[in-house]
Amino acid sequence: MAACCEESPPPLLLAGVEQFNRGEFFEQHETLEDLWRAEKRDVRRLYQGILQIGVAMYHIERRNHHGAIYMLTRGPAYLQPFAPACQTVDVADLLAQAAHIRAVVERLGRDGLEHFDWSLAPRIRFID
Repeated sequence: MAACCEESPPPLLLAGVEQFNRGEFFEQHETLEDLWRAEKRDVRRLYQGILQIGVAMYHIERRNHHGAIYMLTRGPAYLQPFAPACQTVDVADLLAQAAHIRAVVERLGRDGLEHFDWSLAPRIRFID
């Protein structure tokens, strides 16, 4: 896994991250799913973890509390082995953002997602 993390991010990862950071959570899912399905090495879990955090945000948009919590649990579990960084993605930062969002979603409860503060939407950062 460590060797994969030293690689530059592939073009589909960059495209999916751009969509993610623009709040295009459905579209990022489609892009990163193509990358995840094509990759055979363990680094595919990095892509899957990012994808699932984006799907969690899509569930928040759709007011699906259970789906949001589920994806905010699974996505970080896939990302954890890649912390602190992989393919220049700041995984540790994304994990921290996801944990904060999960706490907010839990606090809002099933009927409170319309009050989600979208300024908290995660942004994926790259490190040099």
